[in-house]
Amino acid sequence: LPLGPRPVIQAHPKASILIVGQAPATKVHETGFPFDDPSGKRLREWMGVDRNTFYDKTQVAIVPMGFCYPRKSKSGDLPPRKECAIQWRVPVLEQLKLIQLTLVIGQYAMAYHLPQATGNLTDIVKSWQKYKPHIIPLPHPSPRNNVWLKRNPWFEEEIPPYLQRRIRTVLKSRD
Repeated sequence: LPLGPRPVIQAHPKASILIVGQAPATKVHETGFPFDDPSGKRLREWMGVDRNTFYDKTQVAIVPMGFCYPRKSKSGDLPPRKECAIQWRVPVLEQLKLIQLTLVIGQYAMAYHLPQATGNLTDIVKSWQKYKPHIIPLPHPSPRNNVWLKRNPWFEEEIPPYLQRRIRTVLKSRD
């Protein structure tokens, strides 16, 4: 690991929402807070939650495919390292028995959590209604995906409004 090991996850057995991303970016590696960057701001907007709710581990678990920063490539960060998922994902996920909604972000998370899905990321996100109400596939909320979002205006028209309603229902059911 180029920056050394620093697992960045957020999890608690009481959590009812699970966010599965790829792996921490360099800023997240520095702070130790998952999605503590512009991607996180956009994700919270899509979800319709404030920062306090997002970082309340008893409500929202954040368990990426790779727990540590993998290193840069020519076009962004490298894929999550597989040994992390092999060693730790199943034991961590087994502790999250109250999850009602899983947000699956990006192609690596989709391959793991939606192995039956076919097509590319856009195809899988377009077919999001197949997986609701328990799983919602999402593109990565990174500013690098602004072009994707412009090419796919249906995404912001359809998915965030549904996602916000679903999250309100899930969080209300905890009361």
